[in-house]
Amino acid sequence: MEHNARYDSPLGPITLAFLDGILTGLSFGADNSTDTIPSMDSVRHWLDLYFTGKQPDYLPPVRLHGTDFQRRVWQALTEIPYGHTISYGELARRVGCRSAQAVGQAVGRNPVAIIVPCHRVVGSDGSMTGYAYGLDRKKYLLALESKPLALLPPPPRDSGVA
Repeated sequence: MEHNARYDSPLGPITLAFLDGILTGLSFGADNSTDTIPSMDSVRHWLDLYFTGKQPDYLPPVRLHGTDFQRRVWQALTEIPYGHTISYGELARRVGCRSAQAVGQAVGRNPVAIIVPCHRVVGSDGSMTGYAYGLDRKKYLLALESKPLALLPPPPRDSGVA
């Protein structure tokens, strides 16, 4: 059975999608759903830790629907350590692909943002490159992982956060 739930983050509302109690989607924006299921508690706790500047010590169960190649790329994303970044080219090497562009397309289709940390992939020169939810959010997430919470800039204004 499918359920959607809302999580209020410092970057605006997030929609959590569950199928049979397993997280299948995490995206910015809300669909006004308020379903509650027991497995939501694990995801909410993970997000609470993350957004208070703490590194969660577990990954909630996720089910990622995509091609074999996409799932290989998404698995590699989960192996990027908290507080670190890698380039699209390096990610391509890790998954055995010659095309950083193909890897970038798979990264862009990641259905479970933040928990599967697509925001940790940057350009070869360390530049902030595309992020489905906006570069301001990507910069905020990377700053959250690399600085003490007290030094973080305020959330981006376009996030709908007051």
